[in-house]
Amino acid sequence: MNEQKKKKAVALKYDQQKDEAPIVAAKGSGRIAEEIIQLAEEHKIPVQKDEALLELLSEVDVNEKIPEELYKVVAELFAFIYRLDRDVKSP
Repeated sequence: MNEQKKKKAVALKYDQQKDEAPIVAAKGSGRIAEEIIQLAEEHKIPVQKDEALLELLSEVDVNEKIPEELYKVVAELFAFIYRLDRDVKSP
């Protein structure tokens, strides 16, 4: 039996003004995950594919801050996205 693995997605939100930990803004699997990814792509929000991080973030409830153990890896991810965004906007 060849079962397809159900797609999963977690969306993070970070408010630099508040200087707090990122929160899980949305998460889901199957059709919900596809909609999260589609919305991100439509709004030109980078999508990172990292199965291990996805599994860890899936354990966090929506509107909850990410656990302290994930601060470093998520900070590195946000820094990478910031650099990508800056490079795309630079002439």
